[in-house]
Amino acid sequence: MPAATNDHILTLSCPDKPGIVHAVTGVFAQQGHNILDLQQFSDPVSEKFFMRVHFGPTPTPSTEHLIEPFNKLATDYQMEYKIRPVAQKTRVLIMVSKIGHCLNDLLFRAKTGQLPIDIPLIVSNHPTFEPLAQSYGIEFHHLPVTKDTKAQQESQVLELAKQHGIELIVLARYMQVLSPTLCEAMSGRIINIHHSFLPSFKGAKPYHQAYERGVKIIGATAHFVTADLDEGPIIEQRVTRVDHGMGPERLVDEGSNVESQVLAAAVKWYAEQRLFLNNGKTVVFS
Repeated sequence: MPAATNDHILTLSCPDKPGIVHAVTGVFAQQGHNILDLQQFSDPVSEKFFMRVHFGPTPTPSTEHLIEPFNKLATDYQMEYKIRPVAQKTRVLIMVSKIGHCLNDLLFRAKTGQLPIDIPLIVSNHPTFEPLAQSYGIEFHHLPVTKDTKAQQESQVLELAKQHGIELIVLARYMQVLSPTLCEAMSGRIINIHHSFLPSFKGAKPYHQAYERGVKIIGATAHFVTADLDEGPIIEQRVTRVDHGMGPERLVDEGSNVESQVLAAAVKWYAEQRLFLNNGKTVVFS
């Protein structure tokens, strides 16, 4: 469904205390803005409060008139907030190696409007998917990487991200471990798809590990990337049933479908401002 003209999303987080909802909704009431959807969560463990508000339409695309009242709330409540137009698409850089089902799925969903994202470029350590990128009219950068060239290659990735105004990096089966430098530079803005239901079967060939253990379900996990391999905050997980008659190759086929669905969901939620980092976990207003 197309985004309504001049609709916006407010996202905020702050230490939990009484009066936050009243204060926030009071600003919209004073400004004459309609709240179309509101989701909130108070975490009793971290003692943090999270909120997502879809409001509008505003008389003009500008929300400058909201800066002063929300800056005051930010001071009063130690609040971090952001206001973003619903119609503004998230700019995404996709990184991929030689396995392309997640890349292909994201490109199709973006092209057909299922994902509110723009993909200005694709980066790969192999040339395999340059023809696919060209078929979508997307810039493709083949940046090979070795142990000795990793720092230089990742520096190029960061420079490309800066040049293209990239807000999110998506690792669509990019089979390289990112350095702590890149993870820190894009902290909270890199999403990976892990072809396993974390925390089980980490590392290489998880479907073969699952086969050896005779599992009855397999799954995939989308998570934010940190310097700790496969340990970042989990965004989404899904599973599918398998049985004793399926070999490793069949498990890979079944898992590929789940991976595509899970990664697409995580990217969609990020682009729609539905994800919040909460220490080592996430809050997802799905």
